[in-house]
Amino acid sequence: MLNKKYWKLEYSITLFVIIGVILLIMPISIENTRQANFISKWNEKYNRLEYMFSVINTHITDDIIKSFKKAKNSEEREQLLIQLIKPYMRIQTDINVPKKYSIRYMNKAKVYKGQLYYFEEIYFTEDGVIVGIKDLPKDGESEPIFIIMYDINGILPPNIWGKDIFGINIYDDGHIEPFGQGKDMNDLKKDCSQSGTGISCSYYYKIGGSFKD
Repeated sequence: MLNKKYWKLEYSITLFVIIGVILLIMPISIENTRQANFISKWNEKYNRLEYMFSVINTHITDDIIKSFKKAKNSEEREQLLIQLIKPYMRIQTDINVPKKYSIRYMNKAKVYKGQLYYFEEIYFTEDGVIVGIKDLPKDGESEPIFIIMYDINGILPPNIWGKDIFGINIYDDGHIEPFGQGKDMNDLKKDCSQSGTGISCSYYYKIGGSFKD
């Protein structure tokens, strides 16, 4: 009888330990699955963007190019870009993104107004993605002229660079590159980590980088 009680006690302790381990592992497993889903969606989105801009480049006219050159300020250039890509990305300019929407870097720091990766102009697309568009000063031939951010999870959290937010550079010749392209692997890993901004994840994940690093 005594041995039976001990067996029940040992069984109960083992069961509690197993349940405890499952409860500890489950949130990590869920988070990893969600992040893998975000990365998959981003890679799919980027492939579509490359195709989209290749199509735009083949149909762009001299009048469109002249319009960009004649634009008086960044606001005008941003609006011209929006009109150019709106049919392809199905941007909804008549629906406002809630003011409470805000984004953070991967290291949890807030993205403040005036910083490079803060976007004044943000819009919903028909599939719920949030798109931000920003004109950049032309500092050199190799510098991008626009940057675009994509919150592939829309208004839903986490709203963090490198988690559900990624971005591209647009260059004068019409080609695009994901943020982080051109950095070496060590810099990519450092930035695409809990101590970094997460900006470079846009390229790091595209070349097969792991979010577990």
